[in-house]
Amino acid sequence: MKQRLVVIGNGMAGIRTVEELLKLDGERYDITVFGTEPHGNYNRILLSPVLAGEKQFGDIVTHDRAWYAKHGVLLYAGNPVIEIDRKRRVVKALDGLEVAYDRLLIATGSRPFIIPVPGHKLPGVIAFRDINDVETMIAAARSHRHAVVIGGGLLGLEAANGLLRQGMNVSVVHVMDSLMERQLDKPAAKLLKAALEKRGMRFLLEANTAEIVGSDRVTAIKFKDGSEIPADLVVMAVGIRPNVELAKAAGLHVERAIVVDDTLQSLSDPRIYAVGECVQHRKNVYGLVAPLWDQAKVCAAHLAGFGHRRYGGSVTATRLKVTGIDLYSAGDFIGDKDSEDLVLRDPGRGVYKRLVLKGGCIVGVVLYGEVSDGPWYFELMQARRDITHLRQRLLFGRAYCEPQAA
Repeated sequence: MKQRLVVIGNGMAGIRTVEELLKLDGERYDITVFGTEPHGNYNRILLSPVLAGEKQFGDIVTHDRAWYAKHGVLLYAGNPVIEIDRKRRVVKALDGLEVAYDRLLIATGSRPFIIPVPGHKLPGVIAFRDINDVETMIAAARSHRHAVVIGGGLLGLEAANGLLRQGMNVSVVHVMDSLMERQLDKPAAKLLKAALEKRGMRFLLEANTAEIVGSDRVTAIKFKDGSEIPADLVVMAVGIRPNVELAKAAGLHVERAIVVDDTLQSLSDPRIYAVGECVQHRKNVYGLVAPLWDQAKVCAAHLAGFGHRRYGGSVTATRLKVTGIDLYSAGDFIGDKDSEDLVLRDPGRGVYKRLVLKGGCIVGVVLYGEVSDGPWYFELMQARRDITHLRQRLLFGRAYCEPQAA
């Protein structure tokens, strides 16, 4: 008799785990998936090209309803789980449906953080998290002119680029003094800002939002210094928070997110696993895709009864997806008193490279304008390869360091 696996969350991490599990053992479980959104799984990373008009929603759907049917996976789309009853081993959905489980996988992801300033609930104030947000932005661009994106990180700049492509006047408001400060050092951030300004984006750095102004709909943003700018649409892209309310209510061990061990099992209940942005592993919470894929593989192996795999954490790299601008960063790109920098600047070609070295190894990378060697630097960094003998040629890339790779 098959065991019953219930998956809470129909997003990228949960469905990747199901995919990996089906590869290892397609007969072990009857699988039921609950999702908040009313359709199959899609690639959230590609929401930016949809917003920019380069792709349609259909292009980014990775698992349509036919996929679930083909693999015998029962999908309840648009019917989220509202309660986990660990005693009875049952989940309860929004419409009252109850489904029993032998194993439970929580993949509830994260929620966008909305700054709770006055006016944050006005029509026209949204996040940039799902296809519904993208459709709202595209509709707003048809009848409104002034868009303000709060947040100058990766997501905020992608939203700003898409809105610009939709024909809106776009201002990016950022509380820090440079863009993408978590991924870029200041020289690279300066190059990025200049490139985006050329496209027509406007930036207000070190700007603190005090209030979102409007009666029936947002009309302006007011800052703490008393100044204001017009806004018909406000997109909040200031960060995400792990979506852990269900897990908390079920009495699972939750700190910043659901605490799991190296097998992705929750610490409180060995029948319950968790993957993705709702997970805290060795004090770390991950928001990028590569760690989610690593977690999915390990979790699936354990669900399939192959208990030899362990998740040891992930080092992540960032690549900006704004069309025509190439950026790559990984690791500790700031460094400390014991590290040294190798820097190449070529303003004529718009190229900037910075490698941070420590103990004969690469510990951080920032590339702007020429990023093809990014994955190679990342490999060297992860393997902690001694690069002392390559030091003089390292900035010129793999072709100069490993001639056979040219």
